[in-house]
Amino acid sequence: MENAGYLLAAFAIIWVIFFAYLLNLLNRQRRLKKEIDALKNTLKEKTG
Repeated sequence: MENAGYLLAAFAIIWVIFFAYLLNLLNRQRRLKKEIDALKNTLKEKTG
């Protein structure tokens, strides 16, 4: 059990990386939704 600290540290680092990736994906999705909405509005304005 002398390596339990390393195992716990690796486990914590993996979870931090996972949540950072998840937040990155959510941010990208939010930006894409805003861009799609802006494009829809532009299309509505051009078509009348």
